Amino acid sequence: MKKVGEGIRHYRKKRGWNQEELAHLAQVHESYVGKLERAEKVCSVDVMERVTAALGVSMVEFFSYIQPEGKKSAGTTLEEIVDRLRGRSEEEQRRVLKVIDAVLDDKLK
Repeated sequence: MKKVGEGIRHYRKKRGWNQEELAHLAQVHESYVGKLERAEKVCSVDVMERVTAALGVSMVEFFSYIQPEGKKSAGTTLEEIVDRLRGRSEEEQRRVLKVIDAVLDDKLK
């Protein structure tokens, strides 16, 4: 929660807002923002979504900021690949699969 609080503070200050302004936009009590920033409270996903939306960043962008690329947990690369394929046509997904197969086949030789 400490990193979450630091991330909220970073984006809030980046926008030049005080805690009350963010609280109003995120529809939470003004003291709650301070408690989140100081890691004194744990928030629900719903509240986190409202806070990040108020800050103008997606949750993906927010969590990428607080957990940089080099420190991602195992499985994150696969999740990123799946996320990028989501919403693509079946044909596009099949083309990507062929590329993956070609790369993996080449590495086996």
